[in-house]
Amino acid sequence: MRTLVIGDIHGGLRALHQIIERAKVTPNDTLIFLGDYVDGWSQSPQVINRLIELRSTNNCIFIRGNHDELLLHWLRDGKDNELWFEHGGEATLNAYESVDKVTKQLHIDFLLSLDDYYLDNKNRLFLHAGFTNMNGVKYEYFSKLFYWDRTLWETALSLDTSIKPNDLLYPKRLTLYDEIYIGHTPVTRINETVPIHRACIWNIDTGAAFTGPLTIMDIDTKEYWQSEPLHHLYFDEKGRN
Repeated sequence: MRTLVIGDIHGGLRALHQIIERAKVTPNDTLIFLGDYVDGWSQSPQVINRLIELRSTNNCIFIRGNHDELLLHWLRDGKDNELWFEHGGEATLNAYESVDKVTKQLHIDFLLSLDDYYLDNKNRLFLHAGFTNMNGVKYEYFSKLFYWDRTLWETALSLDTSIKPNDLLYPKRLTLYDEIYIGHTPVTRINETVPIHRACIWNIDTGAAFTGPLTIMDIDTKEYWQSEPLHHLYFDEKGRN
């Protein structure tokens, strides 16, 4: 039995199919999704349908992403905004034009069920973006930071590697958990398209919303599988480019 972690999908159903096939996922595998299931490519409703289906075959953990929260606000409350529209929301709005009310309600229920974070019995933390409280996620005052924060990853990226975890200058947030798995900030920003490890953090967002692939990784062996770059799978779309 494996535990597999999946990066940001952003409406790319074809890529999700590819990684499930390439990783040879079986019902014995636990799947941890790091959020941002929607916004970007044209199949956001179909992605959510597939995730709901996976609940019936696998032990699944679904983390909340910032784009998932934005979709919930629109589906449930009719709330949208220009910034969301420009950053992937337009494709999602268009895709939902052909979705019936019953399915929309199922999607609302799914979005409401998402977890802010997951901490396993080996002190491995899974969340979409980050946290700011120096004592950890259970003490975070501002829960939206679990799916909006970028400072945790920026801290890990900028950390002087000569500073060791027992040093007084070492960021305390990076000592609390044995491993932290995140998405949210694509590694394509540092010209990478594979999972990147800095300090105790693994960033699994390999840029599927833009020009990178979607990634699934075995958290024990660190073996990973990737889809084709999504702009090749959706060659007639722009995604979030």
